[in-house]
Amino acid sequence: MFGKDKKGPPEPPPASHGLKAGMDEQVHMSAPPRIGLALGSGLARGFAHLGVVRALKRHGIEPTIISGTSMGALVGGAYLANRLDAVEEWAYTLTKFKVLSYLDFRVKSSGGLIGGERLMKLMLDNFGDVRVEDLPNPFIAITADLVTGHEVWLRKGRLVDVMRASFSLPGIFPPMYMNNRWLIDGALVNPVPVSACTAAGARMTIAVNVSGDIIGKARRPGDSIPTVAGFDLLNFEGPQAVEEVKKQGLIQRVFRREANSPSIFGVMVSALNIVQDRLARSRLAGDPPDVLIVPRIGHIGLMEFDRAEELIAEGEAAVERAMPDIKAAYAVLCTQYGEDDGTANYSP
Repeated sequence: MFGKDKKGPPEPPPASHGLKAGMDEQVHMSAPPRIGLALGSGLARGFAHLGVVRALKRHGIEPTIISGTSMGALVGGAYLANRLDAVEEWAYTLTKFKVLSYLDFRVKSSGGLIGGERLMKLMLDNFGDVRVEDLPNPFIAITADLVTGHEVWLRKGRLVDVMRASFSLPGIFPPMYMNNRWLIDGALVNPVPVSACTAAGARMTIAVNVSGDIIGKARRPGDSIPTVAGFDLLNFEGPQAVEEVKKQGLIQRVFRREANSPSIFGVMVSALNIVQDRLARSRLAGDPPDVLIVPRIGHIGLMEFDRAEELIAEGEAAVERAMPDIKAAYAVLCTQYGEDDGTANYSP
């Protein structure tokens, strides 16, 4: 479970105080600034978002508009649902063995190698039936329509369903059927969703790209190919249920690799990473955030959820490195403004 906190309706995060304590400039405000936070995709590397949110809060920055893709949607939803502490506590307990225990592998046709039921149960146990529209501030999860390829913004519905749809990595997790659409991971269309915060009316947007330090760094010293998961699944002893599945032919074919050649899984995920990286660069160039934070975590594998402590710490460190830029952007964008009625035109 995500910690042992008492369950209940989500509590709103405190109102944003900006950087008042650390700014010398005179602040003239008639309403709190609407600060957006765009959290990018990245599987295990997404744990760095936890550190980013913590560090921002420590500096008096509490975003009131959250957009998230894939793992970014999970962390963003947890923040607004007041479950961030529980997610972080759970992250610290993860080991490789425990991570594998959550993976319900499937060898029959299901649209993905992992069913996702165990993860859904875990999320339901902790988030319950909280709905996105009942969260205290706007939340937008990014997904893609499997049929049309359109970018889909989820702003309504049960929170766990919305988050699950956003991290439906093609081939790994089955697509999610919602609103008469088959939805897959939003990383395929908008890996770092700055545009969603802008459309929701953010006066200043901070974006976090946890996949910006990936290309060329996933390869271990002495290896000619990357181990995208961070460890070799077939050479690691997991729970009994996983060990039984690993004996089956399909799993062997997908995950087995020779010493100097990649596995099918490795090729598939590495290819998705390349697409995601190039797309993120293009989207960020065309729709840049006011501040971009890039944690230095490219050396950590996609499935190394057991390295949460390191990931969270680097997320905090990345914010500290970015604080001069954050302060400069805040001084320009948020210290003088008129009444903000919170209205915005959403798209798509």
